[in-house]
Amino acid sequence: MKVSPAKENILKRVRNALSQPVQLPFPNAEGNNTVFQTEHEGLELKFAEEFSKLQGKFVFCSSREELAENLQALVEHKEWTHVHCKTPVLEQMLAPFKPAYLNVGDLHTLDAAVTDCEYLIARTGTIVLSAAQPSGRALPVYAPVHIVVAYAHQLVFDLRDGIAKMKEKYGEHLPSMISFATGPSRTADIEKMLVVGVHGPKEVYVFLLDE
Repeated sequence: MKVSPAKENILKRVRNALSQPVQLPFPNAEGNNTVFQTEHEGLELKFAEEFSKLQGKFVFCSSREELAENLQALVEHKEWTHVHCKTPVLEQMLAPFKPAYLNVGDLHTLDAAVTDCEYLIARTGTIVLSAAQPSGRALPVYAPVHIVVAYAHQLVFDLRDGIAKMKEKYGEHLPSMISFATGPSRTADIEKMLVVGVHGPKEVYVFLLDE
């Protein structure tokens, strides 16, 4: 293919420029430092505020017994009969109530799912989930109501802190799926009308345990 002299001249200048890379003029302008002021105290309150703005339901529990009682009361109030939980620690918490509703039926009939999480992002009210959890990929997404049980030590301020914690926890063996769930599933693609519960749970609860 014949290349015009003008085009060849431009390509030559581009090649020369690429062969002599220069340092970024403002290396600290973006990406290295967060634009948000990091908070180390009151993360529980911050998360509760942001999560509630997203139509999430937040419940603070000071003991495992209180958490189990609150979970049981929620199930009874909602009259749920099929609640799935694949996390052994959470199943043990509910064991004293001898729940007849736990792990009955299949994914097509369940009313709610109870899972743990990886971390909670206080600044955005976000729940960090991964495929490495006992609940796996499907349960938190398929259930119409998702109940998350988290611990106070799992709270971090920003997304970058959550990602850093995941890298610290799993090293080079990160889970095959890491998701950031921010409130109930929602979309406004259809006529700009907000609809909740389209591609995931229509209700999300977070029970935060601070022992």
